[in-house]
Amino acid sequence: MSNWNDFNDAEQQPSFDLIPKGTVVKLRMTIKPGGHDNPEQGWTGGYATESFDTGSVYLACEFVVLEGEYAKRKLWSNIGLHSAKGPAWGNMGRSFIRAVLNSARGVSPQDNSPQAAAARRIRDFSDLDGIEFVARVDVEKDAKGENRNVIKQAIEPDHRDYAAAMGRPAYTPPPVAQAPAKPSQPPAQPPQRAQAPVTKPVWAQ
Repeated sequence: MSNWNDFNDAEQQPSFDLIPKGTVVKLRMTIKPGGHDNPEQGWTGGYATESFDTGSVYLACEFVVLEGEYAKRKLWSNIGLHSAKGPAWGNMGRSFIRAVLNSARGVSPQDNSPQAAAARRIRDFSDLDGIEFVARVDVEKDAKGENRNVIKQAIEPDHRDYAAAMGRPAYTPPPVAQAPAKPSQPPAQPPQRAQAPVTKPVWAQ
């Protein structure tokens, strides 16, 4: 039983030093529900958040490192869905989610097969809540001008660091189907000209 008069046996508080920029880690992503729905956009379940200041819509995400030196460390980032300034932020969010699905489901970004296309679809945002994937840690300034860790790039299966971080074999692209070789045929012979019948000249008859 802990003694609340003596704290020598208490664990030291965890370090809050930044994870070095570029570190590749395996993460679990959870979404903090913001209560904003727009069925026309497919935003249901209350997962999206709308900013009262700018009107932008995003997914407020928490990432927990699952393994390695930085296990249990938490990072926070937003995935853009909509901005009044234009489509760029929403397109970045869509690109990020595509890469997350590729990473989590072991699909190469160059794979355009029907199976890969199905793996890049979700029913709704609940499919992203709790998803595990590989990502590269980045560093940016927060609102107070202090450095903080964020997640901006998912690592996909064709990346050299993916297999080690995900604990699965490296991605091997499917073989390219080749048309069967045609059997060799002898070269065509030129048609032979018919020979005229031999007749004797008049003088020899």
